Amino acid sequence: MECNPLQGIVCKNGDSTLWKDIVKWWPKILCNTGFIVGDETKIHFWKDEWMEQGVKLETFASPLVTNEDLERNLNWYVKDDGKWNIRELNHVLPDNMIAKLSNFLPPKSTDGVDDLFGDPTLKVVSLVARAIDDLVTGEIMQMSTTADQRYSMEYYMQKTYYKTASLISNSCKAVAVLAGQTAEIAMLAFDYGKNLGLAFQLIDDVLDFTGTSASLGKGFLSDIRHGIVTAPILFAMEEFPQLRAVVDKGFDNPDNVDIALEYLGKSRGIQRTKDLAVMHTNLAVAAIDSLPDSDDEEVKKSRRALVNLTQRVIVSH
Repeated sequence: MECNPLQGIVCKNGDSTLWKDIVKWWPKILCNTGFIVGDETKIHFWKDEWMEQGVKLETFASPLVTNEDLERNLNWYVKDDGKWNIRELNHVLPDNMIAKLSNFLPPKSTDGVDDLFGDPTLKVVSLVARAIDDLVTGEIMQMSTTADQRYSMEYYMQKTYYKTASLISNSCKAVAVLAGQTAEIAMLAFDYGKNLGLAFQLIDDVLDFTGTSASLGKGFLSDIRHGIVTAPILFAMEEFPQLRAVVDKGFDNPDNVDIALEYLGKSRGIQRTKDLAVMHTNLAVAAIDSLPDSDDEEVKKSRRALVNLTQRVIVSH
């Protein structure tokens, strides 16, 4: 089957070597990977080529399909009785695509998890591409937040995953894939990296208020001066709701920075952020502890090093 290259994606002279290689090898990735439809919770109904290589349903979608709809997973279009919701799809897809869809049995939760199949090396490139995509998503989330999203801890944590933890989690999973480990072990590696990454960023957010420019590698109070609301301030606002009015005014005025810091100092915002980071390091350690037992001393040594790394994130700061 002939594969299409990345449509509309080009490399510029200033692009990283990693990005240039992804664009170069993407057609081969498409030709050698595909979807295993399982519990339908990860595959995008409209955007992913889950029906047939080179076929994305969004290409055939009617104008009634919204941007929100385009983000739906397969399970959104399966009814409670386990059948495709043809009545709803009839309004947004042409008859020929409805007929093609009808040839596919709706996936069930008992079918296992959605996954990619293909050469392990190519799957690793896909994981790296996913991490890059998440990084871009996180940056967009930071630049285009609504007022409610800006003050949502859930939104903040999701953004933090995309901007920081996704790269670490997908890199850890890539190591397991290259080592030929099972899907279960690969997911434990992913969970370790995810929680390590979240803890790292939470502590970094604390250091923005308590560290020095030399230790941070960036300006002291860099985030707040750029109007970026992080966990310590979010926790402080739970104790002092009036802090939100100060944040709404922005921090171009140094007096507003001083007022926000005063509220933060009276709150448990810093400590609660540290506590949340510790919770995620504990989850990372739990992922390592869940790996199969091994008598190999080198394996034991490596696992101890991974556990020690989670503690360095917390203790060293």
